[in-house]
Parts: sequence; structure tokens; C-alpha cells
Amino acid sequence: MEYGQERVATLHDLTGTVPDAPTDRAAVVVPMTEREYAGLAAERVLSELESVAPGEVVVALRAPPEKVGAFCDWLSGFDLPLSVVWCNGPGVTDRLDEYGLNGEAGKGRDVWLALGIAAARSEYVVVHDADAKTYEAGDVARLLFPLSRGYEFSKGYYARVENGRLYGRLCRLFYAPLVRALADAHPDAAVLDYLASFRYALAGEFGATADFVRALRVERHWGLEVGTLGEAFGYAGFEGTAQVDLGRYEHDHRAVSGPTGLSDMSRHVGRALLRAVESHGVTPDYDALPERYRRTAQTFVEQYAADAGFNGLDYDRGEEREQVDIYAEAVAPPGEDRRLPAWREVALTPAEILEVSRSDVADVRDGL
Repeated sequence: MEYGQERVATLHDLTGTVPDAPTDRAAVVVPMTEREYAGLAAERVLSELESVAPGEVVVALRAPPEKVGAFCDWLSGFDLPLSVVWCNGPGVTDRLDEYGLNGEAGKGRDVWLALGIAAARSEYVVVHDADAKTYEAGDVARLLFPLSRGYEFSKGYYARVENGRLYGRLCRLFYAPLVRALADAHPDAAVLDYLASFRYALAGEFGATADFVRALRVERHWGLEVGTLGEAFGYAGFEGTAQVDLGRYEHDHRAVSGPTGLSDMSRHVGRALLRAVESHGVTPDYDALPERYRRTAQTFVEQYAADAGFNGLDYDRGEEREQVDIYAEAVAPPGEDRRLPAWREVALTPAEILEVSRSDVADVRDGL
């Protein structure tokens, strides 16, 4: 069992203790799509949250109109102080259009909507996905604990081991080697030291003070987690950041190809990562970077092969190298900055979004 520290404070689960934390002063944001409806993992997450008794749970829901009524009925069956934001409801979309905030929709935009509501009514905010089959109620307290001790941002980390294999492929085969390749070329860049400090940078689980959440610019799609780290570096820095051991997680797994596969996600993650480092003064050599990434990632493949063998896990070097080749195509300039602005900088209020969303849901129930 190890208890080493990184550049950011690293809180280890050494005893299985769930720490005291201000759950009653926190809102929990849970993004969901129609695939989570009545699923076993989502059922577990919501049931575990019942024992947490948070101040509020805000579900950021993306679903077609014909699914919304049943989805809300299912959610109402849990004993939770729950608010639902139907993120792609027609009224919500129109209201965002009025303020010039609509644009590309995705997980990041959905979470941004829920974050505004959560931070307007709670002192702390915790965000986590709904597809973890091993989720435990204590995870909320673990993410909140450092915030109650003066930290402004906390990030969850965990092992992705399931079915005798290593998972977390996008993080360990794309994010981590890309950060290292950048750091080798820019050894004095503090932002790269910061990004390299996280043991599972692409985890969807994090906690933050409401003040930070209101100051957070959010990537619209799958770059949400990486973009949040870039913002946290500027707002909280090393001294205001902690990462928290959440044990071992089992998540739904994604294919490499397809519109929601790891290949598509790598493009969003790559843009968010490179936008973050550029915004903090790093100027990557984009001509040389793809090959630097490939070489670094191949080293990671050999390291993971040794780790898998040490633990008796299956490991396919050829398959891992093929993924590296696919991810290398995502190493490119980030392009136009389409992030959503900080809530404290927009005229739109979270209360407006929640009101319009409730009207959208009522219209669907009335068959309009």
C-alpha cells in the first residue's frame, strides 16, 4: 500500500474510512442520457446518494421528448432533493439562443447548465457520472473533505481494472503520454507539471467550491474533464488542489471507433488539453508533436505490458499500439475556442434555465 504525494495533495484510502464532510451544504451534479434510464449502474448511484443526504442532486438530462416523462417518473422514485434540467428541451435551447450560448451540444454543455444551478444554491458542488457499477456513497464525502479543509478543487482517481484487463485506455494511452511528450519539450512549464500530477486525469468525478464553479469556463463536449483541469490550474493552482483515492471503478466501456467511441473522444480531449496548455503560455511544435507523442506512448505500452504481466492480467501490445496510432491523429492545434463562459460572466441566470426546463418537461407530459 502506498501513500506517496504528488505536486498536488494526494489523499489515499488507507483505512476504508469515510471522512466527515459537509454533504448537507453540497449539490451533486449527475449527467445522464437516455441510455442510463433504469440501468443497474444508475440505479446504484442514485440509491447510494439517498444515504448521503446531499443538499441537492441536479440531474443534467439529455434525452428525446418521448423519453423524458418516463425518465422523470423513474427519478422521482428516489428519496432525494432532486432537480432535473432537460438540457436539450426546446425552451432551454431557445433561451440559450437568446443569449448566444447555444452552439455545439454535448456532455460539457449539459454539465455547465447543471453547474450553474448547483453553485447558485450550494456552498460546494460535486460532479460524477452515472455509469459506475462500483459507485459508493462515501465517494461524495471523500471529494468534499479537502474542500472543507481549504482546498478549492478536488479530483477523484481510481484504478480501471475489470475482466482481467486494464481499462482507462484514453487516459493512459493518450492523455498521459501526450502530457509527458509536451513536458519533455517544455520542461519549465508549470501547467504541464500540474496536468501530470493527476493519477486519473479523465475521471468524471470532481468537487469544487461554488466560487470556483461560477468562475469555470467549460468545454462543450468530451473535453470537459481536461478543460476543467486547465481552469483549476489558473484558479486553484497546486496549493488549492487535491486528488482523492476512490478505489477501483468499473465503468461502461466504449468502442474505439464510432461517433461516441474513444477515437472521437480523443479529438475532443486533445483539443481541450492543447487549448489549456496554450492558454498558460506553452507553444507546442505541432509539426514535431505527433511523433513525440507516438514515441512516448510506445514507452507507456511497454510499461503497462510489464504491469499487466506482474498482475496476471491479459495485455495485447498490438491492440494497444493500434490505438496509439489512432490517437496520434488527434494531436493537432485546438482551433477556435468555443468554451462556454463562466456563469459569473453571463446575464442568463441559472434560475431561468431551471424554470424553462420545468416548463419543457410539463409540456411533454401534457402532450404538447
